[in-house]
Amino acid sequence: MIPERLALLREQMRKDGLAALIVPQLDPHQSEYLASHWQARRYFSGFTGSAGTLVLTMDKALLWTDSRYFLQAAKQLEGTTIELMKDMLLTTPSIKSWLADNLKEGDTVGVDGMLYNANMVNDLQDELSRKGIKLNTNLDPVGAVWKDRPDLPLDKVFVHQEKYSGESASSKIQRLMEDVHRHGASAVFISALDEIAWVLNIRCTDVKYNPVATSYLYLSDKENILFIDPRKLTDEVSKYLTDCGVRTEPYDALLTVLEQLPKDVKVLVETSKTAKKVADTLGDRVVSGPSVVAYPKAIKNPTEIAGFKKAMERDGVALVKAVMEIQKRLRDGVETDEVDVADILRKHRSERELFFDISFGTIAGYGPNGAIVHYEAEKETAAKLQPTGLLLIDSGAQYLDGTTDITRTIALGTPTEQEKRDFTLVTKGHIAMAKAVFPEGTHGVQLDILAHQFLWKAGLNYLHGTGHGIGHFLNVHEGPQSIRMNYIPSTVELNMVTSDEPGLYLEGVHGVRTESLLLTVLAMETEFGQFYKFEVITLFPLDLNLFDTTIMTDDEIAWVNDYHTMVREKLLPLLDTEEERRWLITATGTLVR
Repeated sequence: MIPERLALLREQMRKDGLAALIVPQLDPHQSEYLASHWQARRYFSGFTGSAGTLVLTMDKALLWTDSRYFLQAAKQLEGTTIELMKDMLLTTPSIKSWLADNLKEGDTVGVDGMLYNANMVNDLQDELSRKGIKLNTNLDPVGAVWKDRPDLPLDKVFVHQEKYSGESASSKIQRLMEDVHRHGASAVFISALDEIAWVLNIRCTDVKYNPVATSYLYLSDKENILFIDPRKLTDEVSKYLTDCGVRTEPYDALLTVLEQLPKDVKVLVETSKTAKKVADTLGDRVVSGPSVVAYPKAIKNPTEIAGFKKAMERDGVALVKAVMEIQKRLRDGVETDEVDVADILRKHRSERELFFDISFGTIAGYGPNGAIVHYEAEKETAAKLQPTGLLLIDSGAQYLDGTTDITRTIALGTPTEQEKRDFTLVTKGHIAMAKAVFPEGTHGVQLDILAHQFLWKAGLNYLHGTGHGIGHFLNVHEGPQSIRMNYIPSTVELNMVTSDEPGLYLEGVHGVRTESLLLTVLAMETEFGQFYKFEVITLFPLDLNLFDTTIMTDDEIAWVNDYHTMVREKLLPLLDTEEERRWLITATGTLVR
């Protein structure tokens, strides 16, 4: 099937005069997770990961993806004729350098200018032009070939009430416009779906697990416009938007309306999140600058923080019930596979107050499948759990008052020495991050070594990020902060919620990851300035059976015991049965040498 689709795409490339075509995992909003309409790379490659780019020439097909998906991509690309390119490895060329080295002068590369952002196009153009290679961004070969392409979603928008959001849309718009003026502009264009949802306090179900609405937002001193398909709006939402001072235009009227803006209006645009065609349409009106939404959205207000903590309590209760059920099924000999694990987690979460959906596809990897970083089991091939080995569960939920994301590695039998060592090395890094104290202005790359250090000393490593921001009843992955080995210019600020998730993945053996969410709080203020620390807000035990205390310090053991005391004190009063309370007391028992 995939080779046939690639053949059709190559035929369209010939008609368009292209020597190469780039099919990115992107939509016009630069989203990480996409509505079905924009899943072109998945359609033409068969690879289902959330990150990756397909490059097609007349005789080659290549797919670049990062370390989270190396194992998954290798399996899914079998028989497709597509070669896996392991991105970010020193031996792997970038897409632009590969194209420059493998095409000839006068060739043309095609990419949809409504998918690639302005920065990406300019960067690619600079590289290709040195070799005399042209770039065409005014075409859509994918749309011409993909005949049964899903329509854009028409899910209904709803209002995220202020009792959960903590601030009205009108107040947010006023705050943002003050920042827009500081950048020398009188308007701002926003295409990131989670930013639009946050500003207007609206939510939807257009993207799986991400409660966002397909739309664009233009805010200015004179008018505010939401570009959205009118069929998505109820009378209640339309009135709400009007009351907020926002009028609507059809989603597909965007370029026409922007083209008609006064020539002297100055529009602040984050070019790394704005499609090339949109930036070109705005032309000289563009004032290039950072997002004015990213930091206000990431820095949670008191209502959002309180909601996060309540959501964590509900999530912790659901996880106690779910893990108890999984363990009971194993004891009773009830056949249970990885898909059953995901179903059990969803069932117990869905019974909690304010539950809306899960926050991403549950990763339940048993044994060797745990080494596939973003593994998602399918019923036909799901591994069946046995009373031995490790089960890695990475899961989360969307509640109206908060979003959760937690990973726990659980021993299903008596753990081996290697399992205990690997788990302990990973969790030592998790603890070191959770215990960090750092000055105001610290970047994620400066913190990252805390999580990696123990693995590195043992000659081990993981290549994914250690921490990402968490949306408030929004995308489970958000910026601007990120804790990882490569430099990200954004700093870790007070009242941000960030994950802490070191891991270790041994192909064919097992995977280990420990993840909790951290709230940045004030540690102290001295003559050297403000210092921050983290408060762990995730509430569920770490598997006591997996710790190797011979390689732990007294402080690390004390941290585990203090954390478990907190979990026990917060969750015990919320559990329904004596059996559940006994389970939690045992699971949060004292760790000793």
